[in-house]
Amino acid sequence: MASLVHAIVGGALIGAAAAGLLLVNGRIAGISGILAGAIRPGAARWQWAFVGGLIAAGVLARAGGLAAPLSLGLEPGATLAVGGLLVGFGTRVGSGCTSGHGVCGLANLSRRSLVATLTFMIAAAATVFVVRHLL
Repeated sequence: MASLVHAIVGGALIGAAAAGLLLVNGRIAGISGILAGAIRPGAARWQWAFVGGLIAAGVLARAGGLAAPLSLGLEPGATLAVGGLLVGFGTRVGSGCTSGHGVCGLANLSRRSLVATLTFMIAAAATVFVVRHLL
């Protein structure tokens, strides 16, 4: 039951953050686009604040015992590196990240985001099936 509450609260907070960014800055909360903008010369302060908030939320969740453990059978640094590379590759191939397509794109009724989100979900379901039932 606690995980259901965490999922609902987490989803509501993500939605509120995306809506807040759109209302305050008129920007879509696609994390990959925000991060790409933050590392470019002349980045806006709000981009760094957004990225800093993401990092701070993860640190606070871990400190509060709310974050899932890192467990892929790799050292934590290797897990982060492999995960980061895979996410970066997928973001480039999919012209955006899951947050941009799934939260903001679907809210804007984007067909491209619908196709991307369906692809993400099918790939996730296939991955869970392979990991849990075939490996």
